[in-house]
Amino acid sequence: MTDVVDSDELLRRIQRARACAHEELLSWRARSEDLDRTDAERTQDVRDARTRGLAYEAVLRVLDEIVTPGRSAEPL
Repeated sequence: MTDVVDSDELLRRIQRARACAHEELLSWRARSEDLDRTDAERTQDVRDARTRGLAYEAVLRVLDEIVTPGRSAEPL
């Protein structure tokens, strides 16, 4: 499907995607910390959670740069 959208709608979609990526980042960071504290034998699960968190952090930085250029230099 190819919808034609105006710039306001595109910005709204990017902002929704950014909010979703931020929630996922927080969720995976928390999961990684919980796994790290609870079970040292589950290193693969911890590593997977950290990797997913890093992926969402990268997505978030890209979307931040689109919405507010220069903001991606700030720590998350």
